[in-house]
Amino acid sequence: MFVFRLLLTALSVVLLSSPGNAQSPAAAADSLVVRQNYTKLDRQIPMRDGTKLYTVIYVPTDASPANRYPFLMERTPYSAGPYGETNYPKTGPGPSKALSQEKYIFVFQDVRGRYMSEGNFEEMTPSLDRTKPTASVGRGRKSTLKTNVPTATDESTDTYDTIEWLLKNIPNNNGRVGLIGISYPGFYASAALPGAHPALKAVSPQAPVTDEFIGDDARHNGAFFLLDNFSFMNYFDAPRKGPVADYEPMFTWRPKDAYQFFLDLGPIKHANDPQYFNNKAKIWNEYLQHDTYDAYWKSRNIRPHLKATQPGSQLPATLVVGGWYDAEDLFGTLRTYEAIEKQNPGTNNRLVMGPWTHGAWARDDWSLFGPFAFGQNTANYYRDTFETPFFAYHLKGKGSFTAPEAAMFDTGTNEWKSFDAWPPKTTTTQTLFLAPQGQLTTTTPTAGESFDEYVSDPAKPVPYTDGIYARRNNQYMIEDQRFAARRPDVVTFVSEPFADDLVLAGPISANLFVSTTGTDADFIVKIIDVLPDNTPNPAENPKGLTLGGYQRLVRAEVLRGKFRNSLEQPEPFKPGQIAEVRVPLNDALHTFRKGHRLMVQVQHTWFPLVDRNPQKFLDISTANASDFQKATMRLYHDAAHPSKIELTTQNK
Repeated sequence: MFVFRLLLTALSVVLLSSPGNAQSPAAAADSLVVRQNYTKLDRQIPMRDGTKLYTVIYVPTDASPANRYPFLMERTPYSAGPYGETNYPKTGPGPSKALSQEKYIFVFQDVRGRYMSEGNFEEMTPSLDRTKPTASVGRGRKSTLKTNVPTATDESTDTYDTIEWLLKNIPNNNGRVGLIGISYPGFYASAALPGAHPALKAVSPQAPVTDEFIGDDARHNGAFFLLDNFSFMNYFDAPRKGPVADYEPMFTWRPKDAYQFFLDLGPIKHANDPQYFNNKAKIWNEYLQHDTYDAYWKSRNIRPHLKATQPGSQLPATLVVGGWYDAEDLFGTLRTYEAIEKQNPGTNNRLVMGPWTHGAWARDDWSLFGPFAFGQNTANYYRDTFETPFFAYHLKGKGSFTAPEAAMFDTGTNEWKSFDAWPPKTTTTQTLFLAPQGQLTTTTPTAGESFDEYVSDPAKPVPYTDGIYARRNNQYMIEDQRFAARRPDVVTFVSEPFADDLVLAGPISANLFVSTTGTDADFIVKIIDVLPDNTPNPAENPKGLTLGGYQRLVRAEVLRGKFRNSLEQPEPFKPGQIAEVRVPLNDALHTFRKGHRLMVQVQHTWFPLVDRNPQKFLDISTANASDFQKATMRLYHDAAHPSKIELTTQNK
């Protein structure tokens, strides 16, 4: 959701098109290219309840009865601007240069309650139940909404009504519609699938926000993602009284050191102090007030609705796209694909996962990330191989689309691999046990009582990244973890060097046996690829530096301990009593090469990425400074309590 790059792009477009902001010669030339090839239309499209949604449409100038074009649409909460029919975008108008050159009737719409659209905005608008046919919605078709109110709306109905209007009011269209979106617009793409309009033929949810309590932007397994939400909601959650061309941040926030800022802020309730949100942020307050996986969160989980609603029908062709280094919606991408597969047997549903951060496949170039080079421009490869032909084939009947079921980038070998299912059908589960002296072994423990004991202090939380950063350091997803391994409150276990390649291809889980002197605790588990000594740096490296000993983060996840048995019904730990904690981690495709080692790190703070747990069972949003306490942790690895990591590995 936190698409800062897209937000900044949208802001710059608005600024460029505002009075008194002269365009540069290059920008003017780019705008002229768009103006010469497209006619811009600004329209307010009425929904079934009368609410009008502001919609910007770019029609190819050569559209004619003999030359008809499909629609390619994005619905967004981040501005459909620039606004006004004389204001053209600097580039585009399509999501990529290739799609712009292909030519579509491009449609951008401010969703309900955002920017220039009427209505009230609802975070992750809950989907209506579509189990019974009811109200007529035009052209003799029936909706499938389980409601007696013909004007009931959700994001699917708003998409449906928009498509209906476009087909009737924009001439020289070919009757086909595609939908695309990254992050929050990815959610709107997913949300169009249930009860989809018959003209909707191709949908690409990219890094879609999917389930905000379990694994996406707001919380992961109940743990609140503080850093991202504090920054993002300052802008996104700003109140409005009606349609606006832009939003003003609620407060000025320019920290030099985010770690120190949030440590000084203290308990999270101080985010509502007068100088910050001051109780004006609706979504921020909802996030904190709903401390368990209650009806608020469940109703916003789109996954159960990602299925065809008419007997014998299928969803539109779907291309789900995401990045292995996505710090925001890796969960959403994988679980959206999974939900469509499980609920729609035989559907035309594909998955692409590359070595990308959030939305990086839309960059002009993505050939390296941090110290790791990929040997190719993976963003160009994606567009040329998948995105452009996907829409051309399904919307224009042009060429072919022969992508595999799952096209996945192996982050250990820098190779694209094709699978006929994800996870692959030919996998096994490999179990690695935590052992004394920091060992990680395939041998089941036989010892009597055995544990590591250490102190977790929320006053001195483990940083999520090494260094001083004002905002989130995206590279923490691949960062060298030696800075954490040196801390006494991080326990580390490492395997012997592998004699052969080990291909991790699917989900990961950690089963830990623990005790604490407190009544709550967070559990962060990291899977790390330890590179051998003298490993050369494959990225731009004029000084000939090596990556010898680099502890490369492959996957990490957090679980708030009180949710270890149920996300709906949290329960305290009993001080000193051993409990089992299962931490699910997102899938990975990563080859641990021969000679590499696999490391596991376990810690209890990940700050300020995740808010601090007081290590006391309570509603953390109401915690006082006095509630935060040290806790002595024990992590067991004996015959009765075999803490372990379970890896999905691909058979040779």
